[in-house]
Amino acid sequence: MSEPLFQHDAYMRTCAAKVVEVNERGGIVLDRTNFYATGGGQPGDSGSMALADGRSIRIATSVYGENRLQIVHVPAEGEPLPQAGEDVTLELDWQRRHRLMRVHTALHLMCALVPYPVTGGQIAEDGGRLDFDIENPDAIDKNELTARLQALVKENHAVSQRWITDAELDANPNLVRTMSVQPPRGSGKVRLVAIGQDGAVDLQPCGGTHVSSTAEIGGIAIAKVEKKGRSNRRFRLALLD
Repeated sequence: MSEPLFQHDAYMRTCAAKVVEVNERGGIVLDRTNFYATGGGQPGDSGSMALADGRSIRIATSVYGENRLQIVHVPAEGEPLPQAGEDVTLELDWQRRHRLMRVHTALHLMCALVPYPVTGGQIAEDGGRLDFDIENPDAIDKNELTARLQALVKENHAVSQRWITDAELDANPNLVRTMSVQPPRGSGKVRLVAIGQDGAVDLQPCGGTHVSSTAEIGGIAIAKVEKKGRSNRRFRLALLD
C-alpha cells in the first residue's frame, strides 16, 4: 500500500520515500507519496523524483494501481528508472498543484450555490467544470452565480477535513452530491471536506486536494454555461489570476 500523504497535508511539497517496485510498464510504486493520483475529476500530480546518486526522474503524472491501494508514479518518456529498495525524494510541481487546489475548492463553492445533483465534473489548471441535473435550467443566472462565488471567496471561509465511517456515510446519503462518481471507499472510512464552520458553506465527501481558506482561491468567474441535454447544464469556471 502507498501511504497517501496528500490526504492529510495538501501543502506537503516534498517527501522522502522508498521504492517498493517498478512495474512491468515502468510505473514507480513508493511506500508513501505526496503526489495525488488521478481521480474524482482531478488530474494526477507531476513533478520530479530525486535518487540518492544525484539523478532526477521527471514524473509526468500519478495514477492508482489496479487495486487502488498503490499509487503509481509515471515517469516521462526516456527517463531513468530506480531500483526496488532505493530511497528517493519527491518534489511536486507546486505551481500546477496549487492551481488545481484552487479550482477544486472553487467547485465545492459552486456545489454549495447550485442546489441540484452533480452529473459530472473536471478540474484543470486554468479552471474547471461541473454538470448539474437542473429541473429549471433558467433558474441559474451566470452573472449572479459569479457574484455569489466571488463573495464566498472574499469572506475567507476556512476549509478543513474530518473522517467518518462508511456506516456514517450510508446513514447520511444526502452528503453525496455527485451522481456519476461515488466517494472513495475501501478503507472503512471516508474523508469529508468542510467549508465554513462545521461545514456551514459546504460539506461533502471528497478525496481531492484543496486550499485552506476560500480567500486563497483568488479571482474566479463563471465563463460559460452550456446545454448538455434537456435538463443537464454545464457550468465552466475560470481562474482569473
